[in-house]
Amino acid sequence: MPFDASADPTEPRAHRRGPLRPQHLVSARSRLGGDTLARLVQLSDLLLMAGVVGVDWLGHGPVAGLVLAASLLVAATLVSFEAYQLSARERLHRHIYRVIGAVGGSGLIMLTFVSLRAPEARADNTAQIVDWCLAVAGLLAASHLCWFLYVRQLRNKGLLTPNLLIVGATPAAARLIEAALRSREVNILGIFDDRGARTPRDIAGVPVLGTTASMTSHRLLPYVDRIVVTVPTGAVGRIAELLARLAPVPNAISLLVEGRDAARELAAHERILDIPLAHLSGARRGAWQLFVKRSLDIVLSVLAVIALVPLLAILVVAIRLDSPGPALFKQRRHGYLNEEVLVWKFRSMRAEAADAHASRQVSANDDRVTRVGRFIRKTSLDELPQLWNVIRGEMSLVGPRPHAIGMLTDGAEASKLVETYAHRHRMKPGLTGWAAVNGSRGPVDTPEAVRRRVSLDLEYVERQSVWLDMAIILRTLPCVLGDTGTVR
Repeated sequence: MPFDASADPTEPRAHRRGPLRPQHLVSARSRLGGDTLARLVQLSDLLLMAGVVGVDWLGHGPVAGLVLAASLLVAATLVSFEAYQLSARERLHRHIYRVIGAVGGSGLIMLTFVSLRAPEARADNTAQIVDWCLAVAGLLAASHLCWFLYVRQLRNKGLLTPNLLIVGATPAAARLIEAALRSREVNILGIFDDRGARTPRDIAGVPVLGTTASMTSHRLLPYVDRIVVTVPTGAVGRIAELLARLAPVPNAISLLVEGRDAARELAAHERILDIPLAHLSGARRGAWQLFVKRSLDIVLSVLAVIALVPLLAILVVAIRLDSPGPALFKQRRHGYLNEEVLVWKFRSMRAEAADAHASRQVSANDDRVTRVGRFIRKTSLDELPQLWNVIRGEMSLVGPRPHAIGMLTDGAEASKLVETYAHRHRMKPGLTGWAAVNGSRGPVDTPEAVRRRVSLDLEYVERQSVWLDMAIILRTLPCVLGDTGTVR
């Protein structure tokens, strides 16, 4: 049995937790990425400056062109002054100084430019630019004050700081932990290492939780944003072996790149605590892509709920009249990064025969399914309550369908039949999906059906885009109505 310090009751609680584990763990799904938040702050700044430009344009005519140029200059200067780093160690007054300095510096550049190009109108242009600088500096300072306090609140709640797990109790891991202790910009929940007796209990207080084999089913995985492999970059065979062992893990995996030579720097696609990382596996999504997908989920789900209220009410009454028991059925299923989520459906089986663990999948002429249940399963109307899961952020409109935890297929647990089964959880589960519109609907009651479902889900994970999501949504209704052969 692998050693697991987090489960050892004889260990002090402080040792099991370590100095870089937050008091309250928040699922990776619920946390905001730093890049996403930085883009929101930038968008806020641009909108505020655009408002000032608009007012100046109405009031001063052609002279407002200078204001537009100054706004663009300020936007570039704020980036160069690192005003969007949102560092956990940055002081509020220093952050505000950066913002005011960016505005003031841009104003001086514009004043110099105007003095050289139009000395005859220097007084009017100077007054215009000074007024603009004062207005923009005040607005941006107030805006950044609000954002700064909001970011601090997010950090305190664990909604912003990323959580890491480390593979390899190595000197490189020690350097990463020391940098994290200094900056407090990442949480390191624990270390996994396979060297047995040579493995230390902890590094700088961060506990060793077990071996890489124990990581694949560890309870911390739904809270982890990234797994960092810290073995030497030259140990190609060792890295390949670790990746093979971590193949069932859905989380993003990166390699800590050591050294400063050009080849290694080129391989480092991202950085954390100014330490270069090379992406090894796991889906990579841009902040803008995630923002658009989430916005689409919220808007379409809310509109659908409003439009379907009469139908939802009719279904509730029909289910209650058809058989005794509640109208809704809830079941724990796997969500993003194997997180357990409570998924809602309209009840389609007799209440006493409900199977929360999917130990027996639905078959043709299943005696557990009610009369109304047959209709709502055939038309997929039983899935409509999952719009609430979408609004809550536990699901998406489009994604791999969520399967029940411990679901059995031909007597075996479905998640054990395909090594990369959990990779389908690299995205939120969906109300509909690529597999559903390509014929893989209903139960997966054979190993071949499981493999086909997983293959289609992984294809979607690799190809996902807003346009693909829209195409799947448009194809869903014809597929549901035209699919008469699938057991539901």
